[in-house]
Amino acid sequence: MNQAVLVNPGALPFVKRVRAHLAIMRLDHLVKQIFVLPGIVVALTLGTIRISPILLWHALLGLLTVTLIASSNYVLNEMLDAPFDRLHPSKHSRPAACGAIYYPAGYAQWLLLGALGLLLAHSLSAGLTLSMIAFWFMGCVYNIAPIRTKDIPWLDVLSESINNPLRFCAGWYIVAIAVPPISLLISYWMLGAYFMALKRFSEYRQIGTETAGWYRKSFRIYTEKSLLNSVMFYAAAAMLFFGAFIMRYRLELVFSFPIIALLMALYFNMAFEPDSAVQNPEKLYREPKLLVLLSVCIVLLVVLLFVKMPWLAQVFPKSVLQ
Repeated sequence: MNQAVLVNPGALPFVKRVRAHLAIMRLDHLVKQIFVLPGIVVALTLGTIRISPILLWHALLGLLTVTLIASSNYVLNEMLDAPFDRLHPSKHSRPAACGAIYYPAGYAQWLLLGALGLLLAHSLSAGLTLSMIAFWFMGCVYNIAPIRTKDIPWLDVLSESINNPLRFCAGWYIVAIAVPPISLLISYWMLGAYFMALKRFSEYRQIGTETAGWYRKSFRIYTEKSLLNSVMFYAAAAMLFFGAFIMRYRLELVFSFPIIALLMALYFNMAFEPDSAVQNPEKLYREPKLLVLLSVCIVLLVVLLFVKMPWLAQVFPKSVLQ
């Protein structure tokens, strides 16, 4: 088992301490904010608002808002997870796990980032503000004892992946004021749970059953079989609710099913590889096949959202009795 080499943060040079505090914001996870963009695109296709310089500016500010709140949650997560990260084969070198973080400054950093994010959200829209309050609150629920859903099997996946629909809502409320389609929000949530459960599965396989429970309490209950069962449930639920959204709002998206299924299958296969990008999504840029397929999928979804095909209503009638 790898052990972290602890250092005294007071003994570190000032520049290294600043770098350590910047590192726990995990700005390299910015790729996750891509989940905000579908909210913007779907709101544009279902509404009457057109793209304008003001809208683009608001979108940039909205992305900054989500980044600030996400970084606030990451700071809290890094500090509270430090004792457990020291037992992880790769996370033991994180700044907090090594003792490079001055905790009073870290908690101030957590609160400041959260406050800045909420203030910026408040300047844009009420819906965005509520979404970001929920995003920040779920970070507390996930990390802070005695609730700390991160340690509770299945709730750890569901409470972490709910950040996906909250990111979608952030994008949606940059453009619209109406409530987004519930079916799509649930689909987004279940898709995030699918990715998160595969991350847990990959971690569990790599760490090993004997030591996994020391690193993450939920691993004392999980098994490879139970994790794979949950993965299948989340995948089925995601696609079922996506189908419900398609039938109600945009039938053209039915053509995206095959490539989405292929993308999910490829991601599923990656979870069986040692130290794969499934455990560290910020490293997905190292997976060219996945990136090419993802790019094609995104282009296809955007095209299908904007191109109308009225004849599909005859191919997929709402009732065969009409």
